[in-house]
Amino acid sequence: MKETWRWFGPTDEISINEIRQTGSAGVVSALHHIPNGAVWPVSAIELRKRDIEGTRENPTGLTWDVVESLPVSEAIKTKGADRATHIEAYKESLRNLAACGIQVICYNFMPVIDWTRTNLASALPHGGTAMQFDLIDFATFDIHLLKREKAQADYSDALQAQALTRFSSMGNTRKKELVHNILAGLPGSEEHWTTSDILDCLKTYDDISRADLQQNLIDFLAEILPTAEEHGLRLCCHPDDPPFPLLGLPRVMSTQEDYAKITSAIDSPANGITFCTGSLGVDPAFDPVDFIKTLGPKIHFAHLRNTKSHAPHDGNRTSFFEADHLGGDTDMAATVFALMDEEKRRRSAGRTDAEIPMRPDHGQAILADLDRPMMPGYPLIGRMKGLAELRGIMATHRHING
Repeated sequence: MKETWRWFGPTDEISINEIRQTGSAGVVSALHHIPNGAVWPVSAIELRKRDIEGTRENPTGLTWDVVESLPVSEAIKTKGADRATHIEAYKESLRNLAACGIQVICYNFMPVIDWTRTNLASALPHGGTAMQFDLIDFATFDIHLLKREKAQADYSDALQAQALTRFSSMGNTRKKELVHNILAGLPGSEEHWTTSDILDCLKTYDDISRADLQQNLIDFLAEILPTAEEHGLRLCCHPDDPPFPLLGLPRVMSTQEDYAKITSAIDSPANGITFCTGSLGVDPAFDPVDFIKTLGPKIHFAHLRNTKSHAPHDGNRTSFFEADHLGGDTDMAATVFALMDEEKRRRSAGRTDAEIPMRPDHGQAILADLDRPMMPGYPLIGRMKGLAELRGIMATHRHING
């Protein structure tokens, strides 16, 4: 696999020179400053590419390998009034990315809010910190801070009682922090919301079922995949994070079955998967090796990270935190071996995309991470530790299999 590193652009606290020192060969980036639904112009793409790759006279040795993400607007997800305009802009952005030599484009179809955590720096026994999703905190936000209509019906009586107890003991500072963490605290989120924004946007999903949203995704792909195919692009959908419904909204990319349905609905080399072990791994039924054996040919990009679930649980929903890359609920060694076996099959089949770009996703903040600013979930040392561990697994696979 090709080792890559996520970089949020010039505002990222981690520099390109530091990324070079991690041993990464490529970079994953996006133009987060461009509004959803707008065209990514060639000039802006080329500027970011120069930031990453340098110039002919002064190259960095890095390449921009993956776009993460080219956002799908709410108008597209809901088939709103601006859908046609936004789809045309999406196609133009794809053409512009292809013109700049970038072939792998990650996106997601999560409604309203992007990936969600309730604590961005939960203290760990070893002195570092990790991001956490606490189900009681989220229910507290949903019922008592957002005050969403019908929110209580989404939680068990026991969880409602725990949320009320927590809310009653929660000071104003923690309340504001919790709202910020859920609505605006995460890097790479496509849009930032206030509570009133969220409530207004949730209304647009009142008449959209899970089946409707799934069909909206298929219809979106039917429109853009011909453009992607024409330009040799590989689109890959990121799973829901966490992989269960939030705020009464439907989720359509949470399981292996969801991916099987979407990738078979339109069988195209451009219709692929972002295989994120951290998102999918929150589901106790997730079997990464079976996923790869079944859908491996469709995997265009891999996020390798680990999570550890813990109480409380509420149906299929669970609390969890970002674990060490080798220390969570997912067997990372078996996962990496399966991905490298998939690469071997691709090489035997003569595929030009045999090498799968991967990045060490997220990471615990440790050591010098604690003394410098950082994007939540994206520390330098914690991710480099994860990359080193993953690199060791890959070296072991090569040693065993030649």
